[in-house]
Amino acid sequence: NEYEVLPNGCEAHWEVVERILFIYAKLNPGIAYVQGMNEIVGPIYYTFATDPNNQWKEHAEADTFFCFTNLMSENRDNFIKSLDDSQCGITFKMESVFSKLKEKDTELYMKLQEQNIKPQYFTFRWLTLLLSQEFLLPDVIRIWDSLFSDQERFEFLIPVCCAMLTLIRDQLLAGDFTTNMRLLQVT
Repeated sequence: NEYEVLPNGCEAHWEVVERILFIYAKLNPGIAYVQGMNEIVGPIYYTFATDPNNQWKEHAEADTFFCFTNLMSENRDNFIKSLDDSQCGITFKMESVFSKLKEKDTELYMKLQEQNIKPQYFTFRWLTLLLSQEFLLPDVIRIWDSLFSDQERFEFLIPVCCAMLTLIRDQLLAGDFTTNMRLLQVT
């Protein structure tokens, strides 16, 4: 039962994640908390909290906070509204996905352009949440393993997003605006 009372001294995982995000927000008032950060903390915390080594598992909260803070130090520009339209902001990154698509698959790019489907409609979530909502947790962990091992980790995300579009290419080419928007927002 997910609502059962925990024994004294135990806390739910969501309480740990909430505390990590609260402390992060207090220590980083320029960013604070932005909706979706929990989607980034979640897989990190899960990885540490399910470690088979109990000694390592004991430190899941501290390890998660450390990793999340380091990740956000590289990825924070996606969460700062005043940087949205800069070279390092999220708008530039969203446009980069479409630029890459135009380079790799002009026909699909043109179809999305004709339907007035903007990258902001779906790539915002893909890029800011590092695909954490687009895949099942084991797949997210595998993708992140590749992503985080790459020195240009956030540049690596651009071709991954482009590949996601090409994987559903035939459906997008056959679909109308409504069908394609639905497809892109659940991909």
